[in-house]
Amino acid sequence: MNQIIIKNSIQCKHCGDIIESTHLHNYKTCSCGSVSVDGGHCYLRRCFKNSPEDFTELSITRILKKR
Repeated sequence: MNQIIIKNSIQCKHCGDIIESTHLHNYKTCSCGSVSVDGGHCYLRRCFKNSPEDFTELSITRILKKR
């Protein structure tokens, strides 16, 4: 099944920043440097210094059904 990315964003649990990647290779990092997001509407990439528990997922996606 294919997935459409409508919004690609996360919230850092350390500094509270909400960061969003809006286009391909649009790599964004929060102000404290703990987490990053990348991929825009093409892919979901998450980077973190310590743990995947360092952020809250805020992305919106939709599954495409095959006809």
